[in-house]
Amino acid sequence: MDQEEIYSKVLRAGRRTYFFDVRSTKAGDYYLTITESKKFTHDDGSFHYKKHKIYLYKEDFAAFKDNLDEMMTYIIDAKGEEVISERHQRDYKKEEFDDNNTPSTDSFTDVSFDDI
Repeated sequence: MDQEEIYSKVLRAGRRTYFFDVRSTKAGDYYLTITESKKFTHDDGSFHYKKHKIYLYKEDFAAFKDNLDEMMTYIIDAKGEEVISERHQRDYKKEEFDDNNTPSTDSFTDVSFDDI
């Protein structure tokens, strides 16, 4: 069971929410929990959350931070700050519909049953 919560921050990011919580051990030292909570909606409109939690202790802070900084720098240097999936969604929607907002047939191949 989690120990006493000392300090908390919340980051909302679309369907995901990240919780950063400083907690106290039984010995009175502090550690960090990072929880990702993702909302899933069922066909009937009801929903549930899936949660993943990381426990990070002080002895790992420096190495964790160094690795996180290195990975984030690599990603930004390699791909820039633009979120490519958002650009892809915009481009995908443009390709799928013509100017009249009807599905485009440009990507379909006309096949005759005689060809089969």
